[in-house]
Amino acid sequence: MKRVLIIGAGKGGTALINLLQETERMEIAAVVDTNVSAEGLKQAAREGIPIGSDWADWMEENIDIIIEATGNEQVLEEIIDRRPKKTIVIPGSVAYIISELLYEKESLMGKMKYQSERQHLILNHIHDGMIVIDRNEKVQFINKSAEKILDKTLKHYKDKNVKELISSSRLPHVLQSKRKEVNQKITLENGKRLVSTRNPIINEIGELVGAFAVFKDITEVMKLAEENTDLNEIKTMLEAIIKSSDEAISVVDEHGLGLIINPAYTRITGLKETDVIGQPATVDISEGESMHMKVLQTRRPVRGVHMKVGPAKKDVIVNVAPVIVKGIIKGSVGVLHDVTEIQSLTKELKRARQIIRNLEARYTFDDIIGSSPEMRLALEQAKVGAKTPATVLLRGESGTGKELFAHAIHNESERKHHKFIRVNCAAVAESLLESELFGYEEGAFTGAQRGGKKGLFEEANNGSIFLDEIGELSMKMQAKLLRVLQEQEIVRVGSTKPISIDVRIITATHVNLEKAIMNRTFREDLYYRLNKLPIFIPSVKERIDDLPELIDHIIQKINQDYGRNVQTISDSALSKLMHYEWPGNVRELGNVISRAMIFMTIHDEKIEQYHLPELHNITKQSIKRPAHVVVQNDSLQTATESFEKDYIQTVYEQHAFNKTKTARALDISIRNLYYKMEKYQID
Repeated sequence: MKRVLIIGAGKGGTALINLLQETERMEIAAVVDTNVSAEGLKQAAREGIPIGSDWADWMEENIDIIIEATGNEQVLEEIIDRRPKKTIVIPGSVAYIISELLYEKESLMGKMKYQSERQHLILNHIHDGMIVIDRNEKVQFINKSAEKILDKTLKHYKDKNVKELISSSRLPHVLQSKRKEVNQKITLENGKRLVSTRNPIINEIGELVGAFAVFKDITEVMKLAEENTDLNEIKTMLEAIIKSSDEAISVVDEHGLGLIINPAYTRITGLKETDVIGQPATVDISEGESMHMKVLQTRRPVRGVHMKVGPAKKDVIVNVAPVIVKGIIKGSVGVLHDVTEIQSLTKELKRARQIIRNLEARYTFDDIIGSSPEMRLALEQAKVGAKTPATVLLRGESGTGKELFAHAIHNESERKHHKFIRVNCAAVAESLLESELFGYEEGAFTGAQRGGKKGLFEEANNGSIFLDEIGELSMKMQAKLLRVLQEQEIVRVGSTKPISIDVRIITATHVNLEKAIMNRTFREDLYYRLNKLPIFIPSVKERIDDLPELIDHIIQKINQDYGRNVQTISDSALSKLMHYEWPGNVRELGNVISRAMIFMTIHDEKIEQYHLPELHNITKQSIKRPAHVVVQNDSLQTATESFEKDYIQTVYEQHAFNKTKTARALDISIRNLYYKMEKYQID
């Protein structure tokens, strides 16, 4: 380390301080100036360098170099005379020249560093990837885009062979051939596809110093191109499907101008592509309004609209749906059905349904509408019953849907693949009911067919039989039914030979069987056989909260039957229906909605109050019950039960005969209420 004494702390001396401070091989021993206010002295003091006013004080120190920066010739001569022999004295003019050269070097280095950083900044911000190698195939530079494309970084591959970076690289070949390669495709190991241009790097004297490659990632571009090709293929396929479809199809754009029709459309309407394409959607309408335009305005589909189309005024039913892409309507698609063809198919379907109706159950639990607590309880009990072989007794008022429950129980059971036979015991004459249920032998009675006939119990073997209105059976038929339940066998009319059967029996009644037993019109032993799994189906007034759901279901069904397009019911109309007692239950509700929709036009979408027919409530007069009289010689059990019966009856009446509300008021479960009402014969 060389020790330097700077004499003179003016501008030149200050510059020398700055210069020598950046030099590791020189140490400033001191800075001296007669002017104690010199700027150089202040800077030296700030940086911890010794300062003084007389240079002679430092001649005894171990000084290697003295730089005279005062510019005074006399001072320079005195320093030379008094310096130690090994000490070098440098005049200020020479020091100044050296400092200028050093500053110029630092300036040039700074400019070069700035230019280099600027080049790296530019190269790192271009979208294209770049790799530079030297003449020995060593990687010298990889920009940020290249790192992203290659999934590799410069710090891991700097000064390594380019083949380690990209095994299929052709930069070594460019070094050998000294020829550039333009727009060459390459697929990387990570699956990315690139287009690369490679150039040799040759200096100004013709020497090869390296090579570089610039490349683009075209993976996404290729993917988009492939997707575009797929879209064109899909478009062609869709057009082919539409053209080959037997359904008459028309498509319009967002302005309602025709885009596509198919041959089936021409066959029904008589209109060709030249009549429709590019024309308003109303061009094919003979009678009625354009459903295409309605859908474009409302953004909602329409179904089952009757209208007449084409010059021949062909009757059709139209379904139209909007085409919405990312929330923007792009057009609509319409499908036309020839009414004459539909009518023919409907007749065939009705005939098929008539055949099937007698062979299998049509409904499942999904067809039973209602989410009220009362209905949920009935459904839970029915689902449990479906999984067991027990005889089910469906109880409830007329029109509550007991037959739907019977269908659903059969369809949920293990017997669902076998026959489901339905018998209305009240609708068959007493004289015929026995032979219908149990069959008969040849010659059993006048008119009996040759060879005899199987009864409905035999037809239902391995399946289910539904005996509706079981409370209407005569005592004689009740005895025969009891035998079937006990013995699992039947005897045909005119025979004494029993026939074993395996039949699930589901029964239903709206009659109060407990009262019938008291009146001796129903056998008690049969009651206990049938009542193993009683299911109470609530009336509409007991589940009035289900009314909106029931109405919506009925509307959709009648829309299909009558060709209407009703979507909902107004609040005022619903309120009117909610305040009616519905003595006819769901059957009456269906009748009221049906009568309302019959007189609505095909364009009406909401049932208003004025559409509804007149409703006449059948209300029960309040029964004034005398205060409970306690008989002193009654037992505690009898008195307690008597009071409990009267109290339940009173609360039941106060809550408009709604079992759920009554159970809540009594703070007991609905199941417990049913049990007590059955026990005390409260109806």
